[in-house]
Formats: sequence, structure tokens, C-alpha cells
Amino acid sequence: MFSKLDEVESRYEEVNLQLQKPDIASNQKQYRTFMKELADLEKVVVLYRDYKKKKKEFEDNKILLTSESDSELKEMIREDLKSLETSIQSLQERLKLSLIPKDPNDDKNIILEIRAGAGGDEAALFADELFRSYTHYASNQGWKVSLMSRSDGNVGGVKEVIASVSGESVYSKLKHESGVHRVQRVPDTETQGRVHTSTVTVAVIPEQEEMEVKINPNELRIDVTRSQGAGGQSVNTTDSAVRVLHLPTGIIVFCQQGKSQLGNKEIALKILYSKLVQLEEDKRTKEASDARLSQIGTGDRSERIRTYNFPQSRVTDHRIGLTTHALSDVMSGKMELLVDPLIAHFQAEALKNQTIK
Repeated sequence: MFSKLDEVESRYEEVNLQLQKPDIASNQKQYRTFMKELADLEKVVVLYRDYKKKKKEFEDNKILLTSESDSELKEMIREDLKSLETSIQSLQERLKLSLIPKDPNDDKNIILEIRAGAGGDEAALFADELFRSYTHYASNQGWKVSLMSRSDGNVGGVKEVIASVSGESVYSKLKHESGVHRVQRVPDTETQGRVHTSTVTVAVIPEQEEMEVKINPNELRIDVTRSQGAGGQSVNTTDSAVRVLHLPTGIIVFCQQGKSQLGNKEIALKILYSKLVQLEEDKRTKEASDARLSQIGTGDRSERIRTYNFPQSRVTDHRIGLTTHALSDVMSGKMELLVDPLIAHFQAEALKNQTIK
């Protein structure tokens, strides 16, 4: 581990020197690349240097303890040694985690898709509630949520909602949310108090730059239609809705969010780009032996990952066996109650896998 950390520190110094060169500073693309690498390396280097500093203090205090004759001073040194030992152990664990190979998508913004599944109107209502929960969580994190597409349910809620979420480390925190979310509760229309079970699917797709995927315009079929549903008279009376079909894959993207046909087309193509790149990543992930641990491109729609039980105010994540009775907190946006334990679990799994190798 320490030889790897020495390499990281050496690379950090090298990148710092590169950034001081005039030809690098004048090349904005190269400069941004180096600055991004420097920021990533610095997080590890700061930890490593703190570790080395405390390790030296620990060794120096051990020597001092053997040479000191004053009992009161010796007791103070022992207390310092205990404190330093605890700090050193904590830093060692954090350094181990810092050396886990990073998911290349972790720093990317995402496209969040939530769709009503089994359960009809009740599924649509919960899809809308779950979207609001993620929106509140994003706000708490300082992220920006931009609605891209929304299809309303028959009696409220949403059949489908798509939004972009941008900010710091969005994908790294939300990538484990992909999958089937199950809700158990008594619908407002239920007269006998029976609990119904409905499902909602969530997909978290890292946003991709257009240059990362090639699309042949001849393989696209773009249709323009009149927008449907609430949205203001100008939306409903103009042919602004755009439907894009990618012929080779059969992927369909529909967008009617804005009043501008051109704007809706740009949004639809942005969603399509990210979906196609995700499709390629999914193919690679299935072939990789460590797909489950790396969590790149996950989101199997057939797998139930979480249950929200309203009568018991309980949320259970089935992948890690986590249960909390703070359902109201989760639904109000405190998703960290679920997100943070998931991240810790998959980091531990990745660390275990790395140690085995």
C-alpha cells in the first residue's frame, strides 16, 4: 500500500510542475485535465502526509517515553501515544479506501429516470413522491435538478419523469439507486384498509459528452407532435413535442417539456446519447467478473432492491439487509440514511476484493 502511496505523491509533485509550464497553461484543455488530476491526487496526498506526520510523532514519543524519568510527563506521553495510535489507524483505513480503483463515472452528472411499474395509479403516485424525495436530497447536497421530461398519471403522480442532476460527485452517491423500488401501503381509494403493493423503477445514468458516442443521423427517426397534458395553452397548441427513435437499438426518447421544438429535440438527443453510452457500458459490465463490486452500469430492472412499507414506517434495502423505521425522513429527502450505508458497504466489498487479488 505504501509503495502505491509513494507513487501517488510522486505523481502529485510531477503534475504540479507540469502546471507551471507556459505551454500547459496556454492550452486550456490540457490545463483542465491536469487540474482535475491534481485535485484527485491531492485528496490522497493530504491524507498520506498527515499519516506520515502522525507516524513520526508516534515514533518520536515512543523514544521520548523511554528516556523520560518524570512520571507525570510519562503519563502525558502515554496519552498522546494512545491518541496518535487511534488517528493512525483511522488514517490507514481511509488511505486503503482511497486506493480502490475509481469508477470513471463517479464525478459525472446524471440523468435520473423514474417510471411507474406494477400497481397502476398507486405506482404513478409513488413515482412522483420518490422523485420529490430525490429532489429534496439533491437540494440538501447543493446539486441542481433540471426537469427534462414528465408524463403525468391518470389521477395524479407521474407515469415517467426524467431529470438531469448536476453537482459534485452526483453519480458516486446515487449510482446504487438503480433498480426496482417496491412500495406497500393502503391507497386512498381502498375502502377496506387493505395494503397494496406497487413498484417503481429507477435508473441512474451518468451523463456523457457527445464525443463519447457516435450516432449516425440516418439511424434516427425524429417525429414532431403536439404536446399533451397540462403545460399552458402555448404548449398544447404548438407542435413542439419531439419523439426520437434510434433504429438500431429501438430506444425511444420523447420530450415535450419545453415550448421550443428545437429545445425539446436537444434534450431528447442528450438523453439518447447517455442511454447509448450506458448500453455499451452495460455490455462491458456483464463480461467483467467484478461487475457487482464495481457497480458500473448497474440497474437490473428485474431485481427488487428496496421496499418502502408505510403502515410500519419502514424502509428496507434488500441488498445489504438494512432496515430503518425513519420512512418519513427518507421521503422528505434524508436519503443519506440509505445512500451512505450503501456506499460504505460497496467500498468495503471492493476493498475486500482488492485485498484478495
